[in-house]
Amino acid sequence: MRALKYVLAGALLATAPLALAQQQLSIATGGTGGTYYPIGGGLAEMINRHIEGHDAVAEVTGASVENMGLVWRGDSDIALALADTVYQAYNGTGDFEGRQLENIRALASIYPNALQLVTMADSGIESLQDLKGKTVSVGAPGSGTELNARAVLEANGITYDDIEERRFNFNETADAIRDGDIDAGFWSVGPPTSSILNLATTRDIRLIGLTDEEVAKAKEAEPVFAAYDLKADLYDGMDGPVQTVSIPNVLVTNAELDDDLAYQITKLLFENTDELIAIHPAANDTTVKFSTDSTPIPFHPGALRYYEEVGAKVSDQQRP
Repeated sequence: MRALKYVLAGALLATAPLALAQQQLSIATGGTGGTYYPIGGGLAEMINRHIEGHDAVAEVTGASVENMGLVWRGDSDIALALADTVYQAYNGTGDFEGRQLENIRALASIYPNALQLVTMADSGIESLQDLKGKTVSVGAPGSGTELNARAVLEANGITYDDIEERRFNFNETADAIRDGDIDAGFWSVGPPTSSILNLATTRDIRLIGLTDEEVAKAKEAEPVFAAYDLKADLYDGMDGPVQTVSIPNVLVTNAELDDDLAYQITKLLFENTDELIAIHPAANDTTVKFSTDSTPIPFHPGALRYYEEVGAKVSDQQRP
C-alpha cells in the first residue's frame, strides 16, 4: 500500500503541470483577404494579453456558414459570422433548413459588413441588372458573402440562371477581376478590405451601387439588411458615395462555453476596443449599443451578465 501511495503521488506530480497549462481557444474567422481574419487575430491577441490561463489563435476558414458548424460541433470555441447566417442557423431556416443549431449563442455584434460589388471601370457594368449574362464571383463556398449576394440578387429578380457564377474567396475574386477571368465580384466584408484596396491600386475599378428600390427589396427579403453608404474616398477611383446594404457581424460561441470566460471575453471586447481599432478600423463600430441593437439570437449567459452589469437594454429575444 505504501508503494502504491508513492506511485499515485508521483503520478499526480507528473500531471500537475498539465493543470496549469494554457487553455487553447480557437477563433474561426474567414479568408486572409477579408476583415474576419485580422479582427479575429486581434481578439486572439487581446485574450492572450489580458485573460490569464488562455491562449487564443485565429483560424482561416470558409467564413460564416462553415463557422457555424465549427462552433456547433465544438471544433472552434468562438467564431465570426454574418447576422443572417447566425439567424438562419439558430432557427433552422434558409441554408440551415432541417439542421437547426440550437446550442449557438452570441457574445456580441461587433461591426457591420457592407456588400460590395466590384468590377473594372471599363467593363460596361453600371448596375445590378447589368450582371445578367456576366461571369460573377458570388463568394467562397460556405461564406456569408454568397448568402448575401444571392439574397440581394434574387430579391431583385436575378438568379444564378441569369449569370455564370463563380465561388471564389476574396483574394481569388480580386485576382480574377484583375486578370479578366470574371466580370465582377461580390464582397460582404467590413470596409475597407485589403483585397479591394490592393486591386484598386493596380487597376481602375468601379463599385456598383444599389438603387433605393433595390435596397428596399433586399431589406424585405432579409430583415437583417440595412441601407449603408460606402464613403467616397474608401478606395482609389471612387468619386462619390456608393449605396449598398450592410449586415451585422456576430461573435458566436457554443452554449457550453464557461460562463465566466464568456463574461471576460465580452468585457474585454468592449473595454479594450481601442486595441481592436488599432488592428482594423471596422472596430470603430464595436459598441455595446450596436451589439444590443443588432444581435439576432440569444446572448450567452456570461455575455448577458456583462450587458446587464453596464445597464444595456437587452430584448426578450436576446435572452437564453
